[in-house]
Amino acid sequence: MFNSVNNPFNRAIESSTSSDSGKKQKEQQQEKKEKRFLDEDEPDEVKIGGRPILTEDEIRYMVNDYIQKIKQEHENEPKVIEKADKFLAKFDIKKFMKRNPNMTAPDFYMVMYSETESITR
Repeated sequence: MFNSVNNPFNRAIESSTSSDSGKKQKEQQQEKKEKRFLDEDEPDEVKIGGRPILTEDEIRYMVNDYIQKIKQEHENEPKVIEKADKFLAKFDIKKFMKRNPNMTAPDFYMVMYSETESITR
């Protein structure tokens, strides 16, 4: 089919079928690379904003600070202050951390708001 006139340098000429198989082979190699990359990749761990996880001491300090702020905001309401003191006296840091593992500062404020909402009512 090809002669020296059509192919003066006697180079190998690839047909359309051979280029398709070359593409398939490249695609398969790419898929193998991607699969290997995904297998070796570490499991994803999502941390919003990259905030560090709070320790027990940090949570204890933040709870005391949070309750003190509630008491300051409602200093003219003795029932709110009494409820805040009761909450602080009953607060169990171990249970709190067990119910809310891997808590960051934004998570803490969200949880504390929902747990202390009844105090201010």
